[in-house]
Amino acid sequence: MTNVSGIVKSARKIMRQDTGTGSDELRILQLGWMLFLKIFSDKDKELELLQDDYTSPIPAELHWDVWAGNDEGMTGDELLQFVDRKLFPTLSNIDLSTGNKRALLVHEVFDNNYNYMKSGIHLRQVINKLNEIDFNNSKDKHVFGQIYESFLGELQSAGTLGEFYTPRAITELMTELIDPKAGEQVLDPACGTGGFLTAVIEHLKAKASSVAEREAIQHNVKGWEYKPLPYMLANTNLILHDISLPNIRYGDSLERPLSEYRQSDRVDVIIANPPFGGVVSNNNENNFPQTYRTKESADLFLILMIHLLKDGGRAAIVLPDGSLTGDGIKQRIRQKLLEDCNLHTIIRLPNSVFQPYASVATNLLFFTKGEPTKNIWYWEHKLPEGQKSYSKTKQIQFAEFDNLKQWWHQREESEQAWQANIETIATNGYNLDVKNPHRAEEEEQLTSAQLLDLMHASFQRSDALLAQLRKEFL
Repeated sequence: MTNVSGIVKSARKIMRQDTGTGSDELRILQLGWMLFLKIFSDKDKELELLQDDYTSPIPAELHWDVWAGNDEGMTGDELLQFVDRKLFPTLSNIDLSTGNKRALLVHEVFDNNYNYMKSGIHLRQVINKLNEIDFNNSKDKHVFGQIYESFLGELQSAGTLGEFYTPRAITELMTELIDPKAGEQVLDPACGTGGFLTAVIEHLKAKASSVAEREAIQHNVKGWEYKPLPYMLANTNLILHDISLPNIRYGDSLERPLSEYRQSDRVDVIIANPPFGGVVSNNNENNFPQTYRTKESADLFLILMIHLLKDGGRAAIVLPDGSLTGDGIKQRIRQKLLEDCNLHTIIRLPNSVFQPYASVATNLLFFTKGEPTKNIWYWEHKLPEGQKSYSKTKQIQFAEFDNLKQWWHQREESEQAWQANIETIATNGYNLDVKNPHRAEEEEQLTSAQLLDLMHASFQRSDALLAQLRKEFL
């Protein structure tokens, strides 16, 4: 088997020497379009073998094999000029009049991207490294898929995307618990780099009992993404998972007025980690009813997702603690959720699950549309014994959820599980931040800086008291 990991490391080492790719983000951007084009071209070969009438949307002279496949081919200034003046201009302006959806995909990827490398020699060296990977070889593709996921995490750890990378353990857990079925329409309206989409695809593949069910996955699993880089990476991710034409819409999920959605737009399953902590742009809050208008992106996404579900539809979403509490609009949004949907389960996660990207406390919400909430089950996920927090090197693992998965089907109260009824929640302003009643309040763990601040404040109060006593008695 090809040493895929070694090849990728070598390619990134070469890019570090190039003046145009001096940051992690730029290296991922560069690798992104190159990998997309190579994987797309490899998929074209497969489709040409399987479909007699298949024609690639990419002009013949721009196929990866033609200009990049020969290790002794173009290099230096000749290669740079070809890529900058021929490849990108042609693919970004590819003919869309035929209605070919793969052509549209190529256009959207290259219309929002650039060649960042400044040395044609370095570019040739990277190309030659990528040529050592055979993406039509199942073993190579599987190994690269794992490496590719690490890319996505690395990129988002730099904080350049304004969103949090969802650990694979979380995407797999949420997918398993929401359990999408064959024939169901599944949507991630904030799909990022495609982590949830690929988890759903693999879940449906494993359960498919016919060729027709496997083929339907391509049409039934869809995402929306409005940032060019995650959009490109998500498409590449899905192609790696044998989706020849990813069903990902490029655009802002919040830009369409809620009133314009029809019954045909609604889906059976929504699974997502919507952006939170962000402020919506372009006055998109005006696309929502007055009573729910807010600049907080997570709250608007929650309204959108409720609206997009069919009656009986199911959702599994990530929300921060901030969405579980608050007055005014936040309270009205939570009330709508509880009245329109059965919010049956909230899984509470430790603050460090999204480290090193953020230390925000998060929750996994599971709900079904069409009936009001009567009772909410809570499950508190604990850190592994002896571990104080998650980190980049100690991320949450899927095996940690074994107890939760057993409890999911046979629910009983325990030190990790408890219930709250709707009457209590409504009386408390629809506050969903219900603490574990079976656990004593833990002592707050303070940092050294926090301890010093407390000591300083204490000394100040003591000095003030002494000064007052001196004034009174001396």
